[in-house]
Amino acid sequence: MKKQAVALAAGLAAMSLAGAASAQEVVKIGHAAAVTGPVAYFGKDTENGARMAIEALNAKGVTIGGKKVSFQLMAEDDGGDPKQATSVAQKLADAKIHGMVGHETSGTTIPASKIYHTAGIPQISPSTTGPKYTQQGFNTTFRVVANDIQLGQALGRHAVGEMKARRVAVVDDRTAYGQGLALEFSRSLQKQGGTVVAKEFTHDKATDFSAIITRIRASKPDLVFFGGMSATAGPMLRQMKQLGMNVRMIGGDGICSDEIHKLSGGTMLDNQVVCAEAGGVQGEARAALDKFRADYRKRFGIDVQINAPYAYDAVMTMAEAMVKAGSYQPAKYLPVLAKIQYKGVTGPIAFDARGDIKDGTITLYTFKGGKRSLLTVTK
Repeated sequence: MKKQAVALAAGLAAMSLAGAASAQEVVKIGHAAAVTGPVAYFGKDTENGARMAIEALNAKGVTIGGKKVSFQLMAEDDGGDPKQATSVAQKLADAKIHGMVGHETSGTTIPASKIYHTAGIPQISPSTTGPKYTQQGFNTTFRVVANDIQLGQALGRHAVGEMKARRVAVVDDRTAYGQGLALEFSRSLQKQGGTVVAKEFTHDKATDFSAIITRIRASKPDLVFFGGMSATAGPMLRQMKQLGMNVRMIGGDGICSDEIHKLSGGTMLDNQVVCAEAGGVQGEARAALDKFRADYRKRFGIDVQINAPYAYDAVMTMAEAMVKAGSYQPAKYLPVLAKIQYKGVTGPIAFDARGDIKDGTITLYTFKGGKRSLLTVTK
């Protein structure tokens, strides 16, 4: 009888341990961006940022609704392609993810957002700036960066007020991001008293810009605005140099990476390029961001490109909403997320009625010695 009692106790203990293990439920967070192709360095950057948040949450240990949970990152490659992005979105929705961080560009995020909305999955983009993303009436869409209207206004003011440009040639890459930012910049420029002297467009996989540059050069601009990514802007700068056109360039966060210097073949001059990042902190708040950058370098052996800290904050904000709601089920924590107030490494995070970040900041940079150099943080 004694042996049977010991065996029974051992069995109950084993069952208890198994029960404890199964009690730790898995919260699945999706991430999608281009991790292959010409802008893979941007996509890998946000994926790394999201992964750091997942690791930090699991290291700390999180309890939601009285139950210990573990977080799992489900990362997908959308190739920067709208069709691939919708396919990835459906795959993640079918996998019953509990929250989505991504996508990377406006051209991929906007079509994918319809799928997440239909599935009722909250989505926070760490990098999408296209205004349309949060203008669709979806209660599931949020972003932790400023939008193109804010970016365009800041760039237009800086072009005229600080760079003293009056005649500007505008080029975009025909993507949703590039076109949208070019439109908002042009509006702001003209409001400040500047003139668009040439309008040209290319595409995001173009390699030859000689015809565009020749036409732009004939318009004698003080400045070239480029709406697109550094994978296109870098070679364009190199060809501008080859054609004897050393005019300055200004653009958004798509060209705000040190990669632009490499992609220009080293031809980019100091202070030749000014770019705006949709976010930023200053003063004492920079300490948390600087620590994140140091931790990122230690973890991955490379520097932050642009949006990794925003992806980190997107995951952390979502997790905070789950804890406060006492549930990681999308329908339960979504209303809490909409009203969240979270102090992130990128600054305070709260959303307006559309899902745009409140009081979004803009950081302006130039480049010196091939590295980004801070100019100012503005709104």
